Amino acid sequence: MVSVYEWNHTRFLYLVTLLLLVMGCDRHDTLKQEVVGGLHDELHRPQFHFSPDSMWMNDPNGMVFFNHEYHLFYQYYPDSTVWGPMHWGHAVSTDMVHWQHLPIALFPDSLGYIFSGSAVVDWKNTSGFGKDGEVPLVAIFTYHDPKGEKAGKNDYQTQGIAYSLDNGSTWKKYDNNPVLGNPGKKDFRDPKVFWHEESSSWVMILAVGQHIEFYRSPNLKDWTLASAFGYREGSHAGVWECPDLFRLQARPSNASPWVMIVNLGSGTANGGSGTQYFVGEFDGYTFINNNDPSEILWLDDGRDNYAGVTWSDIPKKDGRRIFLGWMSNWAYAQKVPTSPWRSAMTIPRSLSLAITGLGLRLRQQPVRELNSLVKDSITFASQSFDQFTLPSLKRNDSLFRIKAKLTGVTGLDSVGLRFSNDVNEHITFLFIPGKNRFIMDRRHSGKDDFEPGFAGIHRGDRKIRSDTLDIDIFLDVASIEVFADHGLTVMTDIFFPSRHYDKINLIGGEGLQVLDFKLYSLTSIYGKEAIRE
Repeated sequence: MVSVYEWNHTRFLYLVTLLLLVMGCDRHDTLKQEVVGGLHDELHRPQFHFSPDSMWMNDPNGMVFFNHEYHLFYQYYPDSTVWGPMHWGHAVSTDMVHWQHLPIALFPDSLGYIFSGSAVVDWKNTSGFGKDGEVPLVAIFTYHDPKGEKAGKNDYQTQGIAYSLDNGSTWKKYDNNPVLGNPGKKDFRDPKVFWHEESSSWVMILAVGQHIEFYRSPNLKDWTLASAFGYREGSHAGVWECPDLFRLQARPSNASPWVMIVNLGSGTANGGSGTQYFVGEFDGYTFINNNDPSEILWLDDGRDNYAGVTWSDIPKKDGRRIFLGWMSNWAYAQKVPTSPWRSAMTIPRSLSLAITGLGLRLRQQPVRELNSLVKDSITFASQSFDQFTLPSLKRNDSLFRIKAKLTGVTGLDSVGLRFSNDVNEHITFLFIPGKNRFIMDRRHSGKDDFEPGFAGIHRGDRKIRSDTLDIDIFLDVASIEVFADHGLTVMTDIFFPSRHYDKINLIGGEGLQVLDFKLYSLTSIYGKEAIRE
């Protein structure tokens, strides 16, 4: 039998009321003084995820760390809230949490729209763009020629570069673009470039139809095809897009295999867009998949994490490989009920490899910088489920983090959490022990009539078997990101309730023990945008 224990409206209400008194003024008045361009308080506006001030956004691009700043470029159309001629929008941050919007970095030109790509720091000035000791930032992107596409040609996508000598504030396109022409291959795009130290060369990983091609260059200008991968590997349910390749340590061993990320535009397990990955070896020329070629490893078992890639040039002393995804799905991205903007990014995540009984699996964990969002917290001591009662939190937004450790889950029908409002809209995350499976149920999450396939249940298999369940959940006003088993299974979903979720129910049954339960109230990022010097 499943029981549901709902919040009582006492202790946390007192804490939040006291906090508001201490703050002493209306939230809107504060934001009017500190945020240029609007309050960012629209009903479904993410409050701690990156979103554009207005208009359309999709894939993260050109993510690079330089001079103590994280650069985030992204696919952007400044004239509409639906997809159009692509530009590169631009923002910077010192913590990946609070962002400053900068002017558009790259505009379409006679060669085409500016599609997805990457950026690197050319530390050795191999490109020759740097003068008088300057270190250039170099962006590598896909040119998409709409006229060529309309004419039925296959070579309408090529690769171009641009460079910056002022910390990414302004960019100049290379005079001899494109640097990589198209040999007649449709869907020839999304270059991710990195310096391969062992072979002293730049490496480009490029999505070509439903496979990957590797190119090499000494200077970011002249590229030579090295190899191809993926003709008979992984999922081919959709076009391959936005690849990435990097090395990760497989803890607790000393092995450091390579991880390849490949995004699919459609046809994923839970429907629409999604991301698969491969674990293998790379020598600077060729990638070898260490898993069964037919095995499909999904990075996220929700529906709304797509086109994600990682930051380049994060210092070695930091040591992290940090991932960011577009928090939407091409199945409905242009229809979601938001205005004057569309789309947001996931929270940034630190990646690692874990050794499991199934083999090496990717682990994602929220970056530590997100701790700066914590406003209040309550920790509950160990207790049985039938004695566990959450205190009340009743407020005008829905910004939570929950970290919980539960045991005794094996004999239950289900265990999880439900987030809801007072008009019975809710989203539910559950673990089903009998099937060793996680599910996300957003059938009653709020507005969903914009797309017939939006409402539904999404499933992801657990990577381990254990009577103990660790979960870490971030809830923004219109999204949920669940990290289960320390990030071995991740589920990301968006939703659009008519009122913010302000109730949390713990779902379980007899025998469930709450070993640890931490509830955090989070603050909005708006009003804290840094001024860039």
